[in-house]
Amino acid sequence: MSLRIFDTLSRQKKDFQPIEEGKVRMYVCGPTVYADAHIGHAMSAIVFDMVHRYLEYRGYEVRYATNFTDVDDKIIRRANETGQDPFKLANHFSEKYLKHLGDLNVAPADVYPRVSTEMDQIIHLIQNLGEHEYAYELEGDVYFRVQHDADYGKLSHRSLDDALSGTRVEEDMRKEHPGDFALWKSAKPGEPSWESPWGPGRPGWHIECSAMCLHHLGESIDIHGGGNDLVFPHHENEIAQSESCTGKTFANFWMHNGMLQLAGEKMSKSLGNLITIDEFLQDHSADALRMLIYSGHYRKPVMFNAESINGAERSLARLVGGLRPATGATSVGDAADALREATENARANFITAMDDDFNTSSALAALFELVRAINTARSNGVSGPFYLAAQKTLRELGDVLGLRLDAPAEPDAAGAAVGAKPFIDLLVEVRAGLREAKQWALADKVRDQLGAMNVVLEDGATGTTWRFEERE
Repeated sequence: MSLRIFDTLSRQKKDFQPIEEGKVRMYVCGPTVYADAHIGHAMSAIVFDMVHRYLEYRGYEVRYATNFTDVDDKIIRRANETGQDPFKLANHFSEKYLKHLGDLNVAPADVYPRVSTEMDQIIHLIQNLGEHEYAYELEGDVYFRVQHDADYGKLSHRSLDDALSGTRVEEDMRKEHPGDFALWKSAKPGEPSWESPWGPGRPGWHIECSAMCLHHLGESIDIHGGGNDLVFPHHENEIAQSESCTGKTFANFWMHNGMLQLAGEKMSKSLGNLITIDEFLQDHSADALRMLIYSGHYRKPVMFNAESINGAERSLARLVGGLRPATGATSVGDAADALREATENARANFITAMDDDFNTSSALAALFELVRAINTARSNGVSGPFYLAAQKTLRELGDVLGLRLDAPAEPDAAGAAVGAKPFIDLLVEVRAGLREAKQWALADKVRDQLGAMNVVLEDGATGTTWRFEERE
């Protein structure tokens, strides 16, 4: 089975064939940097990190660009409210976001273009659109003529009238058509500006991504991504600008992730229902957020609440549990052969799932099956090369999903565990004696009481082992 990706424009899954054999060019819209990033931003970053990682796992050479919008009305407004320089404000939050990406184990992109450093490319693109009569100037402002673009609306699948219905458009009675959108905004007092053929000003929102994508990836790319809230108008307008300029297909695949929802609502600054990345990482691991996102499909919304994140933590603990060392000394036989077969099946099932439009929930199911096989083998005393190969495969496939799979700090890491260990070992030994004497009720009571203290006992062919396990 070849990789198939759902394309928003065609509304169907299509076989993935890159423009250039063995190479992928991918652009993803990044954040507008005027405040602390929240876990809604993290969702998009994690989804496309997963796509990036899997494409490389499948042998593609990926050139990946994701931008920072560091020139924008929101940044200017925030800077004016706080008395800061808008460029310093934007740079502060850009650098903080890059740190967050590292904290979330997001692999670095090849380039992080910023609007403030791409002005020559933006101006050149607007000039090109003007020369082909797709753009017109009004007293220092420049607008795109939507009626001049015959297939405007093809991404969002709306006619121009439908696109405008119920949608806030830029209010300027001078425009030729209400749907015409700004390419260049004339300078206003107290705002940053750049010199241009139309006078001092700054770019509109949509033109920046077209210019940066053309500059860093070329006229046609394989994948363009972002949140599904960007389909209209941002991505629709990107297509209009880019294809009107080049006459070529802008992107072969349009990928859009669903939104992270809190109490059934999209997480956003305007709604005031944010959980920042900093706040999340104070209480949870980056792996836990990935497990939450991967439990569904990237195109669907993800509900964030205490129940869902606790479920993600438990699922993560199951995966990490598959990395415990072997306790036996058996490296051959039926149990070892069964583990070898389970390892091969896990890899094949993982690839099948991911090839189906990055079906991470099914990919995780393949990892859980592998963990189950590892635990069974462990209980049967299996060790040696097949056991190590199974764990190596678990880590390898987990890394494709960006999972670190680090063992969590035990609840008594400050020293209590060290003090409790001899007593737990003694109770395990006492329980073994009770089982040998067929005192099953008392043996079960020891097990249950330890379980109530988050100590999990596992009986295997070579005896009983124990471990701490975090629970709700």
